[in-house]
Amino acid sequence: MVSVSRNQVRRPAGGSGVGQSDAGCTILHVDMDAFFALVELRTRPELHGKPVIIGASGSRGVVLSATYEARAMGVHSAMPMSRARRLAPTAIIIAPSMHKYSEVSRSVMSLFASVTPAVEQLSVDEAFLDVSGSLRRLGTPREIGEMIRARVHDEQGITCSVGVASTKFIAKLASTRAKPDGLMVVPADEVLAFLHPLPVNSLWGVGEKTEEQLTRLGLTTVADIAHTPLATLQRALGAASGAHLHDLSWGRDQRSVTPHVADKSMSAEETFADDIDDVPTLHAHFMHLSDQVGSRLRKSDRVARSVHIKVRFADFSTITRSKTLHQATDVTQEIYETAKQLFDALGLQRARVRLVGVKVDGLREAQGAAQQMLLGEPDHGRRDAEVAIDQLRAKFGNEAVKSARLVAPEEQ
Repeated sequence: MVSVSRNQVRRPAGGSGVGQSDAGCTILHVDMDAFFALVELRTRPELHGKPVIIGASGSRGVVLSATYEARAMGVHSAMPMSRARRLAPTAIIIAPSMHKYSEVSRSVMSLFASVTPAVEQLSVDEAFLDVSGSLRRLGTPREIGEMIRARVHDEQGITCSVGVASTKFIAKLASTRAKPDGLMVVPADEVLAFLHPLPVNSLWGVGEKTEEQLTRLGLTTVADIAHTPLATLQRALGAASGAHLHDLSWGRDQRSVTPHVADKSMSAEETFADDIDDVPTLHAHFMHLSDQVGSRLRKSDRVARSVHIKVRFADFSTITRSKTLHQATDVTQEIYETAKQLFDALGLQRARVRLVGVKVDGLREAQGAAQQMLLGEPDHGRRDAEVAIDQLRAKFGNEAVKSARLVAPEEQ
């Protein structure tokens, strides 16, 4: 039985869908809920539960996002703002802050990349993930989905919905039906029971005109399309469209999750369980994040020209700083020293910090990275040591070798 698990972000994974088989359901579709609106509400808690619209308030503005309270009044994305104001005269209108949404999007996508390298980003607020290679490390597909929901909530202060299925098409349908703040698993052997009762406009490629054509044929549900001869569909819709909808109506979708081209940047972030106001402790976290980024650079045989840091405070306000290096690098120590300098220059004293991040960009292919260590060249010596550490970690695990700064007192 297909069911939705909701509001589990503060509790262990489970809920109404516990016990439902997710075997073979290794495709996840993750979609942020009312993304722009919920990002704005992080710093405006007094607006929770109220109709809020994100968009330019001018006469030619359009709705970019709306809370579910505003949606209940008929407001939706891409609607002219003039119509939205008529439908929801009590709604609070907030001008968009695109840089803010881009920053949260990058953080969310970085989270996805820490779960699996097979991430296909569709937009700033949604992506497909193939977690087949992560099951041994992170648990079942359902558990991975619940973990993602919890981390998005805890780290970004927003919610997302997750569809778990055996194909991209069904996973996306499931995440839509799980909204808001839910998770739905569609077991591989229950795809048709889930799919066939849905209206025809649930299928990809069915817009208003196609829906009108299908309605004229008396086809109103996916089951109607499935049980219509393929030749009939192709005569009405064309050979390609008819075959496409017929395949989808039977749950057939051969597309794989396709990661995009190589990243233009690499980043790592950490959200603390409790806010931290101790500078040396924050330095240690910057070292840990620099270590992650440096290791990824060396593994991908690339070097970076710029280092960025991000610091988010207890009130969710965020600042970023960056520095361009004289020479591109993949050396963890250089990345850390630059990040530390940027952080120390902020002059923070006892400020309560919720999250820190390190990012590098200006990436290019490494050149001469494998050259022999030269006497009197400590940078080369440092890099060679870090490459050796990478090799040890690959063989014995990430905890096999770590900086003394990162060793907990009980481990010493």
